[in-house]
Amino acid sequence: MDLGQQYIGGQWRHGGGDKLLVDHDPFDGSTVGEFVVANRADVDEAYQSAQERQRDWEAVNAYAKRTVFEDAVRVVESRRAEITELIIAEVGGTALKAAFEIGLVVDTLKEAATLPLRVGGSMHPSPVPDTENFVYRRPVGVVGVISPFNFPFFLSMKCVAPALATGNGVVLKPHEDTPMAGGTLLASIFEEAGLPPGLLNVVVTEIPVIGDYFLEHPVPRILAFTGSTEVGRHVGEVAARHFKKAVLELGGNSAFIVCEDADLDLAVDAAVFSRFTHQGQICMSANRILVHSALIDEFRERFVAKVRSLTTGRPSDPGTVIGPLINSRQVSVLTAQVDAAISAGARALLRAPVEGNVFGPVVLDGVSSEDAIAREELFGPVVLLMQFDDDDQAVAMANDTDFGLSGAVHTRDLTRGVRLARRLRTGMVHVNDTTIADEPIIPFGGEGRSGLGRLGGQANIDELTTTQWVSVNHGRPRYPY
Repeated sequence: MDLGQQYIGGQWRHGGGDKLLVDHDPFDGSTVGEFVVANRADVDEAYQSAQERQRDWEAVNAYAKRTVFEDAVRVVESRRAEITELIIAEVGGTALKAAFEIGLVVDTLKEAATLPLRVGGSMHPSPVPDTENFVYRRPVGVVGVISPFNFPFFLSMKCVAPALATGNGVVLKPHEDTPMAGGTLLASIFEEAGLPPGLLNVVVTEIPVIGDYFLEHPVPRILAFTGSTEVGRHVGEVAARHFKKAVLELGGNSAFIVCEDADLDLAVDAAVFSRFTHQGQICMSANRILVHSALIDEFRERFVAKVRSLTTGRPSDPGTVIGPLINSRQVSVLTAQVDAAISAGARALLRAPVEGNVFGPVVLDGVSSEDAIAREELFGPVVLLMQFDDDDQAVAMANDTDFGLSGAVHTRDLTRGVRLARRLRTGMVHVNDTTIADEPIIPFGGEGRSGLGRLGGQANIDELTTTQWVSVNHGRPRYPY
């Protein structure tokens, strides 16, 4: 199937815009696909279609809804090879990254299949005689989803599947760098799985073409955005002005704490995985590795040696660990961050070369919490090594950020690990593991500049539905006048 088209109202067609969006392979610049972009009229048609089809979808039996998501799992499994090739070509991910992402999507769809049977209500007593109170869970109507470029297949599905499973219609706008893996691929999968046409719509476009129309349109009641904090702030502001709910998964500045009693081999392996998976283009990636002063010298030596051994290059090569960043703009931003840090006094323990969009790994030492680079999100294979003397200092350093998405603590004393984790102001912390984790039944989200709301498990129902109170009086109410 040609995924280089819009999917609006159950039809595959070109957009009404006058611009051609060329989808490039971030490694070699070759063309993966081309889209005639959607314009405002297309966005309007997509939202209207989702709204109209949602009314019928809400009334569909919960068991029938469940079947769609079970079938979607089978579709993904049957198309695994095709999806892997697309993630490598469009996203610049390695085959290992693609397998990881597809696995997350399968788990997300399996969890979504349970949601139609879990969207229930409750009955409550009343102080009013002869009265019963019922609280019903209902879909909000239509959800607008904006997804990012780093894990586009998963992070689109993470919002789209539960929104559909809880009875809503959806309009998805994928990132312009990953319009197929994060957009039209999902439409193709759900079409094959038997989702009613027009319920899910995918519009591929650019902000200069539609402005804020996707956000301001009167139909969607929830805007679910995953991406940078700066853009997320704007999405939240627009949503508030139009009395919409915003669910925001934004950036991170995760701290990875290594105590003096940590399993050093495990800590090094987990720290490298936490920073360099998918070139560090993950919101949960460990930006700051905080190591106890008693362990810093040995950790530094082992860590740098392991990072130096990571293979960079073409993502389709089986041995590649670090492939390209998504585009040259990201390369320029990261280069400027590293140059500024070194000018400010940071020491580069390792600075591998940049070749095209392949940004070689960088390990910086001699950075303090006050330095600009320690306060920013580093969306690439750059990591900071910092040291602390005791638990209180480690907690203070970890919390010295406006972000609060993920974190990790490594210690052989599990009670101490949990105690430290509980002191971190962040949405999730993993003891003796990586900072990168996402499980379908666990509420996922951050604090501060890392976002608003949660998705996963019961949180999907809480965020993507609304409540309605219906009371019934079985007697003859008496009024004061």
